[in-house]
Amino acid sequence: MDHASPSTLCSAPLGFTAYEAIRHRLPAPARPGAARRAANLGEIMDHFDTVLLDAFGVLNRGQDPIPGVPERIAALQAAGKRVMVVSNAAGFSHATLMARYQRLGYHFDAADVVTSRKTLVRQLEQEAPRHWGMIAGQQFGPDEFPPLDYRMLADDIADYHAVEGFLFVGASEWTPARQDLLTRSLQANPRRLLVANPDLLAPQAGGDSTEPGTFAHQIQDATGVEPAFYGKPFANIFELALERLGPGIDRERTLMVGDTLHTDVLGGQAAGVRTALVTQTGVLADMDIDAAIDSSGIAPDWIIDQA
Repeated sequence: MDHASPSTLCSAPLGFTAYEAIRHRLPAPARPGAARRAANLGEIMDHFDTVLLDAFGVLNRGQDPIPGVPERIAALQAAGKRVMVVSNAAGFSHATLMARYQRLGYHFDAADVVTSRKTLVRQLEQEAPRHWGMIAGQQFGPDEFPPLDYRMLADDIADYHAVEGFLFVGASEWTPARQDLLTRSLQANPRRLLVANPDLLAPQAGGDSTEPGTFAHQIQDATGVEPAFYGKPFANIFELALERLGPGIDRERTLMVGDTLHTDVLGGQAAGVRTALVTQTGVLADMDIDAAIDSSGIAPDWIIDQA
């Protein structure tokens, strides 16, 4: 492809531009995909035994399933395909997510939903005890987490100074003022910052929400503290998913399906699996896909309209 023109890139969604700005902190693309076209997963699944699915933009938009996708996923499962969810959903408990997928018309085994929350939990099980500062919404709940010594962080700078490390799980109640408190505390005393959702933005009914990844990169810029990210596109979440598939998994016959180049496709490539980019139902729906691939250098194996 020719290099994308500035006028084409000016129309890029905010999320795409934001990911390009922190591209140097993301994994390098392992190999370019062929970017072959198909309408949906049903047309290409003869090539694969296992499919890993992102959630937002692939399975659902907001509170509604994407039309036709629940039936297609059920058909894949009936045909003996292993179908898993690999999602950066960290702010909700596993039980909450399972109930959501059930309501949307999807039927996944509990072990087949792998999240950035679970990936962080795996890390915390190996951590030495410390007093953590927890950044999360009220819906967070400590479900699945090992016993932790933590305090929720809000508007008192003394709480930030008192902890030995920070867990950034959800940003639904995070504010610029709280971001400033965290930044000031880390500037005064650098400590570990573990981030359970590397996403920068997430599409919502009223516009994009700012996710933990954005705040974490701002903190790194301001303090020099390098966050530890858990979730796509980083290897840890894929390692957890592939571990659950067992040692005999054929990565060439495993497909990661998502609606973003910088998290789903890039992460899948780095994990050594095949990738498919959903273009009509996710965050890149209004972008010239060829221009996005050209400017980012991230090319999936397949480009499909929807899952």
